[in-house]
Amino acid sequence: MSRTCLAVILAAGDSTRMKSSMSKVLHPVAGLPMIAHVMKAVAASGIGDVALVVGRDAEKVSAAASIDGLSVGSFVQTERLGTGHAVLTAREAIARGYDDILVAYGDAPLITPGPLMAARQALADGNDIAVIGFHTERPTGYGRLLVENGELVAIREEKDASEAERAITWCNSGLMAISGAKALDLLARIGNANAKGEYYLTDLVEIVRSLGGRAVAVDAPEAELAGCNNRAELAVIEKLWQERRRHEVMLSGVSMIAPETVFLAHDTVLHQDVLIEPNVVFGPGVVVESGAVIHAFSHLEGAHVASGATVGPFARLRPGANLGEGAKVGNFCEVKKAEIGPGAKINHLTYIGDAFIGAETNIGAGTITCNYDGVNKHETHIGAHAFIGSNSALVAPVTIGDGALVASGSVITEDVPAHALALGRARQEVKPERAKAIRERNLAIKAMKKSGS
Repeated sequence: MSRTCLAVILAAGDSTRMKSSMSKVLHPVAGLPMIAHVMKAVAASGIGDVALVVGRDAEKVSAAASIDGLSVGSFVQTERLGTGHAVLTAREAIARGYDDILVAYGDAPLITPGPLMAARQALADGNDIAVIGFHTERPTGYGRLLVENGELVAIREEKDASEAERAITWCNSGLMAISGAKALDLLARIGNANAKGEYYLTDLVEIVRSLGGRAVAVDAPEAELAGCNNRAELAVIEKLWQERRRHEVMLSGVSMIAPETVFLAHDTVLHQDVLIEPNVVFGPGVVVESGAVIHAFSHLEGAHVASGATVGPFARLRPGANLGEGAKVGNFCEVKKAEIGPGAKINHLTYIGDAFIGAETNIGAGTITCNYDGVNKHETHIGAHAFIGSNSALVAPVTIGDGALVASGSVITEDVPAHALALGRARQEVKPERAKAIRERNLAIKAMKKSGS
């Protein structure tokens, strides 16, 4: 579509019902602020310019709304006098001259490019106003779209609707597209002769018709238009987003045994033939390549899992975890800011942080990299084909060479050359009958305490 368009995004609405210390549109869905979801849909619809109408937390909202591909200008709304007033807060941007003006809301993060493009197409077809509506089995509380002979003649609020109008199930979402050439004139004609003394954007339909123009409605899925006013609605939106994204991912070739228990982030990348077991959570910044398996009850964030690698069950990959092909991070393991080489195995009960683990190296159960001295972090470097015995502590900074062997129970504080054996533990001593004597002594002490003597 070659027509120019300005999207006016209203992000200054009342957020008191969220019971939050931050603006409503900053609350995350799939790890991304609501406003950023809206901006991504706007950008994907081919719109490049945005006028962002902000109120509370204006700087933070503007920062969250700044994504690649969009030129965003912010306009502060100091008074909340209705949607019409909010749009006119961006008068300066609208006056620059665009073919289309698209009005959307920062608290509707499920919107996709489709309805936005459909509304713009309606303007390209010669209409002056295009309202985005949705059909619902629960229309109570929504304004109804009154359509005659293909034209939208009015938007009737429920309190003003007749019984027949209340039976209409096509409802107003609040989103609309306005002819750019007529936008400022139409917006200036909105009055506030209503009980609240506010300027309602919905009045534009009857205004444009009174001037001989034409308004239409375009349809969109109800779920895409869900707004958010409280934490309960936020949970519903999260649920809907997750359901939609899981469906897309499974259709792309990813297997999920119990998809309703898997939670994805906005940027999770899962390649074909990945298997996700139940109760897995993906934080932002995760890529899992083809053939990898994520076992149950694992949590991944900021991690890269290469082809054929396995994670979990009950594993945690923190930011900077990078698993090579065929690598394994098993149960009750945590990996942070570490390169795990191809075929390396970290099977159980282990912490690897700020480390490099070479190809085919085996890390025994209970091993930890002691990477923090209380002030600074230090790196552990382990070469290829090394073997780290169970219950070892590797005190960084330390290097263990290719093919080296660290004996179980060792505390390693110095570098270990390639193919060397390192033992960092006290020599075992056996004292015959000593255990019996200690036990008898302890029982005597216990008996004395019990008798009170």
